[in-house]
Amino acid sequence: MKLFSLAWNALRTAVAEVPDEDFEQPSGCTGWLVRDLVCHLVIDAQDILITLATPADTEPTVDAVTYWQLDGAPAGEDPLDALIPRLAAAYGEPGLLKFHFDDVGSAAGRAAGLADPAARVGTRDEVLTVGAYLSVYVLEATLHHLDLIARLTSTGGPPAETLAAARAALERIAGTPFPASFSDRAALLIGTGRRTPTDAERTALGTFAERLPLVLG
Repeated sequence: MKLFSLAWNALRTAVAEVPDEDFEQPSGCTGWLVRDLVCHLVIDAQDILITLATPADTEPTVDAVTYWQLDGAPAGEDPLDALIPRLAAAYGEPGLLKFHFDDVGSAAGRAAGLADPAARVGTRDEVLTVGAYLSVYVLEATLHHLDLIARLTSTGGPPAETLAAARAALERIAGTPFPASFSDRAALLIGTGRRTPTDAERTALGTFAERLPLVLG
């Protein structure tokens, strides 16, 4: 719960700090501008609210690791991915998009803080505990924070604690650790295909390199 709050609040702060003119810059998500990414974050916040308000009374079917599927559609191929830029453009002004994310995002943060970590909730036809669900969003929020600042210099990055937690989560999902020489940020970017490894990094990865990128769905 603490890591979720740290990751989510850092992301909300970063979005608020992005200058309006930078909303037209490319983000780290292939094919999306910063404004498109922030629009996606509005949907993420809505997803958190919906899931926390969807109690389940059956045993969990997934946890924070098995929730993720490694055969997800590459960025840009999901139908919702194509819709996002049109939704983002409809806001017209960055200020309106910032306001909407701050409004819904702060509500999602409050709802998470009030939730019982042991309670069970349903999402994507699966059941998991609130604690596991919010752990999923530590990885989600940290990756999208990196996407947000991919080409920005005036906006702060994710906290060290959430970078480390997100790396550990990705390693559990992959079933393989990244080389100790990799920074947490490098492991996340290379592991998910957001950055191409250098020759030295590819050598350090060994046979693990053949399984990359890990497309999380």
